[in-house]
Amino acid sequence: MPLRSMTSQMRPVFSAGSNSAKAKHRDSAKAKHRDGEAKAELGALPEWNLADLYSGTDSPKLKADLATGERAADAMHEQYAGKLGEIAATGKGGEKLAEAVREFEALNDMLGRIVSYASLLYAANTSDPARQKFYGDIQEKLTAISSKLLFFPLELNRLDDDAIEKAMASSELGHYRPWLEDLRKEKPYQLEDKLEQLFHEKSVTSRGAWDRLFTETMTSLRFNVDGEQLSLEPTLNLLLEQDETKRRKASKALAVVFKDNLRLFTLITNTLAKDKEISDRWRGFVDVADSRHLANRVEKEVVDALVAAVREAYPRISHRYYALKAKWLGKDKLAHWDRNAPLPEEPSRTIGWDEAQDIVIGAYGDFSPRMADIAGQFFAKNWIDAPVREGKSPGAFSHPTVPSAHPYVLLNYQGKPRDVMTLAHELGHGVHQVLANAQGPLMAPTPLTLAETASVFGEMLTFRKLLEQAPSKRERKALLAAKVEDMINTVVRQTAFYSFERKVHAERRDGELTSERLGEIWLEVQHESLGPAIDIKPGYEVLWAYIPHFIHAPFYVYAYAFGDCLVNSLYAVYEKAEPGFAERYLDMLAAGGTKHHTELLKPFGLDATDPTFWGRGLSVIEGLIDELEDLEA
Repeated sequence: MPLRSMTSQMRPVFSAGSNSAKAKHRDSAKAKHRDGEAKAELGALPEWNLADLYSGTDSPKLKADLATGERAADAMHEQYAGKLGEIAATGKGGEKLAEAVREFEALNDMLGRIVSYASLLYAANTSDPARQKFYGDIQEKLTAISSKLLFFPLELNRLDDDAIEKAMASSELGHYRPWLEDLRKEKPYQLEDKLEQLFHEKSVTSRGAWDRLFTETMTSLRFNVDGEQLSLEPTLNLLLEQDETKRRKASKALAVVFKDNLRLFTLITNTLAKDKEISDRWRGFVDVADSRHLANRVEKEVVDALVAAVREAYPRISHRYYALKAKWLGKDKLAHWDRNAPLPEEPSRTIGWDEAQDIVIGAYGDFSPRMADIAGQFFAKNWIDAPVREGKSPGAFSHPTVPSAHPYVLLNYQGKPRDVMTLAHELGHGVHQVLANAQGPLMAPTPLTLAETASVFGEMLTFRKLLEQAPSKRERKALLAAKVEDMINTVVRQTAFYSFERKVHAERRDGELTSERLGEIWLEVQHESLGPAIDIKPGYEVLWAYIPHFIHAPFYVYAYAFGDCLVNSLYAVYEKAEPGFAERYLDMLAAGGTKHHTELLKPFGLDATDPTFWGRGLSVIEGLIDELEDLEA
């Protein structure tokens, strides 16, 4: 059953304890003091309230919905399984099919609410045994229930084109045309019912189990930095410190722990790549990324053109920028831990939560009061979980949940300028998800490529607002540099990640990859994308291991580059547009998954299938680097 996509829309990424009780106490006291100071600077950080889904794991409503869902699935199977062709052939076939789809949609929403609650509860603390069990139990129960509904989309796709077209033309089934047309694109890759059921039920103990092992392992790791045992997010945050010594120590701590766990991460990567190869082979996908392109409703040729354009631009963008940055920092080359180091011009103060909220809501409001109103609900109604906590999932995401509820945003907010941009990014997703909910459970989900367009546009609005308010040339330079680095991380780095995945999955078809080989591929794509101004030190070869997208959503990463380049072109249209652009933009988001990217972009005069399209988006990044050079003149 195609439950509404539970792949939350994510932000792109970038040991042994002490031996003595005295040392542990000292480290604990130091950590508590530092945490207390940080909390005071950040202000009160919100934690989400999941009661809009269910009041708790023992909620009577949750138990009732599970029982209702199982009964409804049984009833739907008994009423419709093996009978859709016969129903379609009757005089009122269209009306009866429309009624069946509505039942399927309502059940999709109910079961989606349950799995969303379990997923969010688990993400907030993946190390809690009670939450681990609850999440696992819910997965198993919903897999069993939804396996009874697998027949429905399979049988719909067995109806011949004339029959389904006639049914859509003469009844309310036509409302679901976008979903049915998308469904039929998957028809060539469907298996017979029993095989589909086997794939579905085995997912809990195959891909789902390995995904969970990766998540729980990653959140349990501790990195020893100057005697403090830090989780992943605070350790990565040290790479953004002004102090180079802190950056170097954090980078080395990451390398030590990932090397200690490399055998496990290599096994997970090999297993999941093979799992995908088996599925692709049985379904008839030829290229390693074909299934992702199908899910994204984007043509392989469009993605290939994007990747070729970005790789061709590496020297003009990332290589050029990092050479400039090395000069600004007084170095011949940048050690890899200095790649995201702040410039001396960048203010070192912590940005409190209230200020971050004002910045993002202000930027959204200047563009569209309606957009700001929607984003404001996330703050007012506790739809955001912001603090860093032990056991919490690293990174950031916006989870769509279901149309009968609302999205939730997870952050690990630490008051850096990039944290403000992450907030803007995830709220872009959140606004998109709220608007798309009007399309209902089957048609609200949006391909990742267009989902990342909404998030990156939110970032761009926030950046431009801050740039307008920059009080000095020095701060303008810091803002421009930070934005260029974000764009490089979103376009160049994610394209390199995609290249890494392609090589790994292609080689996995011929056998397992060793840890050393994975490191070699990682270094190849990183050298190519980062350029000669980055000095990749020992230890960097293992940093592929912590990228969650490789595990949870293979080939997700090119969507970031797609979204960033598209937004660059879209924003250029906005700057020159007549009144009404904001309304057209929000209409595009509200379309959810009902339109192809060519149709969505047409009102803005944009066409992603145009071979020159990606070059125009990349030229915006080059223009910002030009502006940085002019500020130095």
